[in-house]
Amino acid sequence: MIELKNGGVYYCGKFYDSVESLPENVKNTTALECSKNTLSYPILNSHNVGTSEDRLNIKFDALASHDITYVGIIQTARATGLDKFPVPYVLTNCHNSLCAVGGTINEDDHAFGLSAAVKYGGIYVPPHIAVIHQYMRECYAAPGKMILGSDSHTRYGALGCLAIGEGGPELVKQILGKTYDVDRPKVVAVHLTGKPSHGVGPQDVAIALIKAVFANGFVKNTILEFIGEGVSNISMDYRIGIDVMTTETTCLSSVWETDSLTEKYLKKHGRGESYKEMKVDRPAYYNGVVELDLSKVEPMIALPFHPSNGYTIREFLENAEDILYGVEQNAAEVFGGKTAGFSLRDKLIGGKFCVDQGVIAGCAGGGYENLIAASEILKGQTTGNGVFSLSVYPSSAPVQYAAMRAGAMESLMLSGATLRTAFCGPCFGAGDVPLNGGLSIRHSTRNFPNREGSKPGEGQLSAVALMDARSIAATARNRGVLIGADQFDYNDVVPEYEYNPEIYNARVYSGFGKPDSESKLKFGPNIRDWPEMAPLTDNLLLKVAAYITDPVTTTDELIPSGETSSFRSNPERLAEFALSRKVPSYVPCAKAFREFETARREGSLDKMNTEEIDKVFSALGTKYSSDTGFGTVVYAYKPGDGSAREQAVSCQKILGTWANIAKEYATKRYLSNLINWGVIPFILNEDLNCSDGDYIYVEGIKNAIEKEESHVNASIVRKDGTVENVKLGFAPISKTDRQIILDGCLINNYRH
Repeated sequence: MIELKNGGVYYCGKFYDSVESLPENVKNTTALECSKNTLSYPILNSHNVGTSEDRLNIKFDALASHDITYVGIIQTARATGLDKFPVPYVLTNCHNSLCAVGGTINEDDHAFGLSAAVKYGGIYVPPHIAVIHQYMRECYAAPGKMILGSDSHTRYGALGCLAIGEGGPELVKQILGKTYDVDRPKVVAVHLTGKPSHGVGPQDVAIALIKAVFANGFVKNTILEFIGEGVSNISMDYRIGIDVMTTETTCLSSVWETDSLTEKYLKKHGRGESYKEMKVDRPAYYNGVVELDLSKVEPMIALPFHPSNGYTIREFLENAEDILYGVEQNAAEVFGGKTAGFSLRDKLIGGKFCVDQGVIAGCAGGGYENLIAASEILKGQTTGNGVFSLSVYPSSAPVQYAAMRAGAMESLMLSGATLRTAFCGPCFGAGDVPLNGGLSIRHSTRNFPNREGSKPGEGQLSAVALMDARSIAATARNRGVLIGADQFDYNDVVPEYEYNPEIYNARVYSGFGKPDSESKLKFGPNIRDWPEMAPLTDNLLLKVAAYITDPVTTTDELIPSGETSSFRSNPERLAEFALSRKVPSYVPCAKAFREFETARREGSLDKMNTEEIDKVFSALGTKYSSDTGFGTVVYAYKPGDGSAREQAVSCQKILGTWANIAKEYATKRYLSNLINWGVIPFILNEDLNCSDGDYIYVEGIKNAIEKEESHVNASIVRKDGTVENVKLGFAPISKTDRQIILDGCLINNYRH
């Protein structure tokens, strides 16, 4: 099904191991020249405003945010000189669409977003109209373009558009005329052959791909290029469904060859003039290859707690007892023993595996063809009136309208499925939370721990398995008994999609190029400015406030999703949730130690009880000096997998965290967030031999960063007073990155 080829290869209709082995008519070339013949090279070059071929300074064609992130982005930009949006900036409202938590908070954020679109010249998409990525596909993404979004699933490669998901500060840079700086990424080809079998959907292909490349880091921070004859064998909706899930491979971005189907899609959406053909028609150099035969993909299931934990449904059902035992053991590790009473094996009843809920939703699952396929599988059938339920969230109002006209919504409703609006909630635990002990099967983007809304600390624990809409519908038809869509005959001919823009014309505010500087921003009581953050001091005394030894720590564990999203516009209030489900002691520890730093800045340290820090300096054989700052440090093996949201770091900074220490950082976007919030990204290859409550003294940290040193010497002071020296390396950071850290954060840097 999937084969990985590591190392440099050349593509010219097929793959070759060296320049010398290329056909005679193209042999007279070099690796460097061939690297310029990839799909992504000309796109990157046309957006690079710098002079270096290796270190790119990118300016994007458009920006996109949703209502969990845009308030913080605009507030940050306001603090550093925002005048107007220089490129189209789309503000969608698909994450906090409902006012279920926090009183008026969510709708206050929406009012702020509309007022910002009016004042600065933005595009505002009201709640329930479209999820962020579907709107960008329909209205902005095009071949050769680049789009930056403050959501990790910013992926529009199926339209020939390089799109990247990053933390909010990277969008702030674009808004203020700065650049997105990145080393030229490596490029990996995903070579598609064959044609999908009946009952196999895009999520099945995506899960198979993620399973093959996630754990081994095969495509980490690369650009994936989808090429080969298999591309033409799948529709645009199918390509989009695979493409959006490439985020879970940990690649930087993705792009596909374009063809007549791409052109037809753009024409249908009123943007035919933006089409251009993109083909790899000259020898191209790739850093690796993923060979993927679409005809060999079977219906898949990604079990808790990661999209890479994939099995064919056939394989899973044949070995369910053993596989589920492994998942339960993993759950015990992930939740630190807070899994009493939680079992998935109890869903094996009479040799059948029974699930509690099905959801088809969001930027991955709510597409037109997925809805049509699900409706055909369920036509004339019912989901039953037992425990199992099915809910469906179209990706946009135009998709919902087209599916309604095609009769899909009627079939789904008559089957017992309930219909929702365009909303991303099921992807992060803000909609259709399963019952305690329940298992939900979802065509959405992630099944990380707690992402379905459970709270292990309060004895509430459920789980999500990812599947394609087709097999979810098949399971719904089977009354919740797991089965693949390939086991049913159904009509898989899709009626022509008819896009109607009038829904957007009636409700979307399109203000790009028309800023009204006299207009006032509308603030709600929960919308607060960022607190003042100090520049880096000469030395740092760091208290270990979180010591995590899991193989990977997700951003959902660093700042939980779900109900916390209502407080995203209030930095101090949101910070109360930081690491709350992973390390409950982190917030009180960080807040208590932050008092020393507050007193230092105010010059009132002499009025505090300093016995705690006096013991540390006594163990070091020195005394405290005023050029030493106080803060906390978070240690984790590999933090930052998952969401792009910068709150995973900004909450740490607000609570006084000055550094992370890791063996490696899971994604570039998390590393960017650390830098932009002035949190030092240390690297330590071996285990850090300490625990919560120990201290790390970093003498000369400011000097080391100023002089662009590769490491700095530090001392671990344990609670028993023993001291051990350690050498902390710096993750790859540029001179510009170092200045941001020295200034204390990006906001200070711009003021500086």
